[in-house]
Amino acid sequence: MGESSVVPKLGNMKALLGIIAGAGASYGIYKLVTGEVFKKNKKSATREHYPTRGNQQIEVTLQPGSLLAKLSGLDLVRNRGVESQNVSGKSYVETCPPNKLSFHQKSHSNVFLTDDIDSKSPETLKPEHIKTLLSCLQTSSNQTDRCRVLITLGNAAAFTVNQDVVRELGGLPIIASFLSDPVADVRLQTLNALNNLSMNIINQDVLKFHVPQVLELIETSLVNSDLQLAALRLLTNMSAADVCHHLLRDSITLLLSLLVVSSQALQIQALKVLVNLSSNPDMMDDIVQAQVPASVVLLFDLRTAPAVLQRLLAFAGNLKAWTPSSQVATELRSRQDCLYRVLLDPSSQLHSRLLSLLSHPDEEVRADVANVLS
Repeated sequence: MGESSVVPKLGNMKALLGIIAGAGASYGIYKLVTGEVFKKNKKSATREHYPTRGNQQIEVTLQPGSLLAKLSGLDLVRNRGVESQNVSGKSYVETCPPNKLSFHQKSHSNVFLTDDIDSKSPETLKPEHIKTLLSCLQTSSNQTDRCRVLITLGNAAAFTVNQDVVRELGGLPIIASFLSDPVADVRLQTLNALNNLSMNIINQDVLKFHVPQVLELIETSLVNSDLQLAALRLLTNMSAADVCHHLLRDSITLLLSLLVVSSQALQIQALKVLVNLSSNPDMMDDIVQAQVPASVVLLFDLRTAPAVLQRLLAFAGNLKAWTPSSQVATELRSRQDCLYRVLLDPSSQLHSRLLSLLSHPDEEVRADVANVLS
């Protein structure tokens, strides 16, 4: 990774990065910086690969409990301290086990065309069965039927052979088109199905075009909702390899912001994505420049759940493995709310907080802290 690439990027964002005063403002700037790019990426990805189902567009209204609403008004906690060092990078993947929902109740819209498909277990589905299910998914106008087909396909995709079959039958764009379905349950089951399908690296090369849609679902869904969690699980798989890392460059602030407003489950999932991204040296320039609520450093605390702490420490370790030149460090240090200033700069509280974690009751956490400090 070339350090020289940092300075031009910072220059382009200079006017924006210097005026942040709080987490709400930070997220607002993130929206200003990435909004138009996000829309452009979404349109070009769809145009480059395939159209959405029936050219259907869905507009989602931000609700009172959404991420943007939760972030507005949050104060930044200013920081002081020293630095720490690194642990080896980790990579996380997620799989959805076969859903135990039964399909004994028959559909009135003939989604399940034969008792043969209806009665089979996911691992015994043949290509002709999957082809029939994909056809039914495209033609069904009933949301319950769409959910059932997506669950069946998602269950089947827990098995490697079926991941290939779905792709070879052209099923990936068919399933992904339901990310824009107006029914939340359909979008949720679409994410679950894509999660299992994304365990296949060849499938990821097709599914990467839908990463902007997945990010949009995270932004517009209620904080701590099943939709947010499912979307983050999919991004965890997609980020395990570097196929789509470039599509997540403008979303570091979104992921970091989730750490201060969401539940433990979402914190863990967002951190898995951040650990995966920070394992790629080519992403480090973007990560250290990202605007972040300064209160993120307060998560390095004895009261934070061990499962969250361990992933925070893995992320911090990956960050500490990156060493900027003096020129780059000076440039980053002038950006008060960037991740470098919050977690890596000598003025950060991180070092003192890591020292306090050496007394953590969890042995694994203590070992992780020692690795970061070593």
